[in-house]
Amino acid sequence: MTQVSVKVFNHNGELVGPLDLPRVEKSDEAWMAQLTPEQFAIARAHGTERPFCGTLLDNKKTGVYSCICCGLPLFASNAKFESGTGWPSFFQPIADENVATKADRSLGMLRVEILCVRCGCHLGHVFPDGPAPTGRRHCVNSESLAFTDVEHLSTLADPDAG
Repeated sequence: MTQVSVKVFNHNGELVGPLDLPRVEKSDEAWMAQLTPEQFAIARAHGTERPFCGTLLDNKKTGVYSCICCGLPLFASNAKFESGTGWPSFFQPIADENVATKADRSLGMLRVEILCVRCGCHLGHVFPDGPAPTGRRHCVNSESLAFTDVEHLSTLADPDAG
């Protein structure tokens, strides 16, 4: 079984690691049983939700955005900013090792796709036009994310994190 090195939350709601954990791999049928049709179309089939329609675009609560497929923490609310693009945008991931990138040549242009490193969930794309301190804009589909309020971070605890 393939391992990935990621940071996860422990039972105290603290981000710990990196820990080497198994990569989450499922059949399309298993993902379809777990996700809504909209979530599957975006997260597993690399789709894109319409701008200004995502449920997390205007979320102003403090907490963590995690992968809709495997629950890996991906972005923190303190890195979220209003980009005006119509998608939730973050200037950095919660941990660089939790997000993978790959070249995306679809739509006749070169973009950088961002994916959950643990399960390969399509998150969106990263662009070099974000704010300080990173100058990056991680443009993410709401359908690829689940939000957990800061008061409930212990619910994201990974069993291997102690």
